[in-house]
Amino acid sequence: MQWTSKKSIRILLILILLGGLGAGYGVYHQYSRFNRMVLERFEGRLWELPARVYARPMEFYPGLRLSPRIFEQALALMHYQKVEDLADLDSPGKYFRKESVFTLFRRFFEFEDENQPSGKIHVKIHKNRVKSLHVVDSRIHSEILRLAPALIGSFYPRNNEDRVLLTLKTAPPLLPKCLVSVEDRTFYTHHGVEPLAILRALVVNIRKGYAAQGASTLSQQLAKNFFLTREKSFKRKLDEMFVAVAMEMNFNKDEILETYLNEVYLGQDGNRAIHGFGLASSFYFGKDLRDLKAHEIALLVGMLKGPSRYNPRQYPEKALKRRNTVLTLLRDQGILSPDMTEQAMAAPLGVINKASKGNSPFPAYLDLVKRQLLKEYPESDLRSAGLSIFTTLDIQTQLAAEQAVVSELKAIEVGRRLSPGKLEAGVVVTATGSNEVLALVGGRNARAKNFNHSLNAKRPIGSLIKPAVFLTALSDPKRYTLVTPIEDRPVSVPQPSGRPWIPRNYDRIYHGPIPLYLALVHSYNASTVRLGLDLGLPAVLETLGKMGFQKKIPMYPASLLGTMEMSPLEVAQIYQTLASGGFYSPIRTIRSIHKTNGSILQRYPLHIKQNFDAGPVYLLNRILQTVVTEGTAASLKHMIPRSWGIAGKTGTTNDLKDSWFAGFTGNQLAVAWVGRDDNKPCGLTGATGAMRVWGRFMSEIPNTPLILVPPDDVEIVVINEKTGLPAHKGSRNAMAFPFIKGAAPEKGVHVSGEAGKRDHGVKTEDENSGSQFIDWLKDLFK
Repeated sequence: MQWTSKKSIRILLILILLGGLGAGYGVYHQYSRFNRMVLERFEGRLWELPARVYARPMEFYPGLRLSPRIFEQALALMHYQKVEDLADLDSPGKYFRKESVFTLFRRFFEFEDENQPSGKIHVKIHKNRVKSLHVVDSRIHSEILRLAPALIGSFYPRNNEDRVLLTLKTAPPLLPKCLVSVEDRTFYTHHGVEPLAILRALVVNIRKGYAAQGASTLSQQLAKNFFLTREKSFKRKLDEMFVAVAMEMNFNKDEILETYLNEVYLGQDGNRAIHGFGLASSFYFGKDLRDLKAHEIALLVGMLKGPSRYNPRQYPEKALKRRNTVLTLLRDQGILSPDMTEQAMAAPLGVINKASKGNSPFPAYLDLVKRQLLKEYPESDLRSAGLSIFTTLDIQTQLAAEQAVVSELKAIEVGRRLSPGKLEAGVVVTATGSNEVLALVGGRNARAKNFNHSLNAKRPIGSLIKPAVFLTALSDPKRYTLVTPIEDRPVSVPQPSGRPWIPRNYDRIYHGPIPLYLALVHSYNASTVRLGLDLGLPAVLETLGKMGFQKKIPMYPASLLGTMEMSPLEVAQIYQTLASGGFYSPIRTIRSIHKTNGSILQRYPLHIKQNFDAGPVYLLNRILQTVVTEGTAASLKHMIPRSWGIAGKTGTTNDLKDSWFAGFTGNQLAVAWVGRDDNKPCGLTGATGAMRVWGRFMSEIPNTPLILVPPDDVEIVVINEKTGLPAHKGSRNAMAFPFIKGAAPEKGVHVSGEAGKRDHGVKTEDENSGSQFIDWLKDLFK
């Protein structure tokens, strides 16, 4: 019996030993598994970070054309808060306005060439122009100031998590102190778990009969959020401790704390989840994390206990009480002085009224950005690599274009008694020198993700095709000059069907032999078709391709009047080549792309190619200026000063279904289309529809006059306008015209020097045809 007793004890000890070994093996196995998981996660990409898309910085300089109304709307889009008293202008992201004088507390931003500190700036506007600007509390009156580029959109990961990465170095020092003080006071001394705290919480929970107290360290909280599910079970809690210990064994406290600051969940914006203090700072306060004050940091840390329960927009009283509890803890632990605590507790929540929405305010423009990005980057990188994409969007131009679309379409519908809401529009604006897209409006409801008319509406372009016909002719100066007579009379073109095609002028009036330039100035169809057929359809198609229309299309005689379909963006591309003097450059929306650490991943320099000689393009652009002064676009003078020297062309399609206008100044080109989505007639010509939209927004934005300088291969020669033969200055019908050198009639009188500047292009008073054409020729020598 005694032996049996000893044997039993021996067996029990063996079983305990084996059980302990087995348990130890199990613990080791679990730890090894979670250790590998932690290492793989930390050594790889920690988070899927959305690509962020920014507009170009908003810049100011004395003399800049700037509407106070549009400026204030731009500030709202950049999430600046308006204050009613200058004394309340106490933190970045706020502005004060008194009539046309703005004082802004601009935000910190790291530009490529400098770090812009946060601080107050003063902008005074007078008669829609910047009169003066300077940095407040500084004697320096700057020639140029700029605001941090506005965030205009993001491409989110499929889990819809959003965050702005921060480091402990860039975070305000109070943030980690506050976090440790409130969430885990022994953070710097424990090894991932706090056994005594677990036992203490266990006793409390047993006594209460429910989970009244938690005992998770910051490491455990991070383990739960970063690696595990939110399931409430003993196994999940045990796994959480394994992961926390594994993190502590492999990484130092600062690395764990920095990861926590970026990972923690702090609210919801529709489908977008707000993670990390970096994003929460802009989401709740509209400013950079480093600009937060003590009461704002306390609010964010306090929200960790329950982001929904303490949402300051929905439950401000609860949020205020929780914030003050955190401030009291900071005071009691000596982190904040009593005076600082009292001051912080007296401050309002300071949360901006309108959250920074994840949806883009400019969805049509973002469509184009994404289209160009996907040519070079897989979509997975756009949704996860945390790229910062700096675009060419100019907010002032964008807002002016959007408002012109809304106001002019409404005015047209009322004035012509059209059904309200039936008209649609598309607008594209580019910089003439770089072909950067400054603005893009996809429809009259610019904020909605509706059909993008500027990118996807393929409509016949009508007379916008005609400059390609005339440029083809002028590129052959031995055959064609501005004054080469061409016939404007009915023409019948045989068709395979047996029924001839007979193009007609818009007003059904024909003018017989006319100088070539007048056929384009007045957009005569019959003479354009005759000229195009004489040149040959392949030649015109080749010109169109060199202008930038890359699609291979069959050309028919009717194509000479614009039956081919293009989007406003495609039209902008072909007119860009004219606006740049014959140099082709592809449309672009992206200036540079940066990695998450701020370093440059890729720049997008300007690429240009000379597709046309300067002389023929110069001659054509002179005609397009005359289109605006005395041709089909002459009514534009009621909206735009003539001194701007605008060159442009109207376009109208059959049955008045599509209204187009394309035009450019010295620095900007814009294309506008107006029509109906059901393709029914809108009853508008290019001048009565699209040109009104074009003129309205161009009058609101900065523009420089278009001054065409004759290239070296162009000379001015006096001829008889009626006959095209040489003439003497002062003789009847004498007029000065630009010619490609060697193309003018022999024995013509060359105009040069002071004599040419004083007197050229003189005609008798009884001849009115082309009078304004004379005027711009006179301007040539001013």
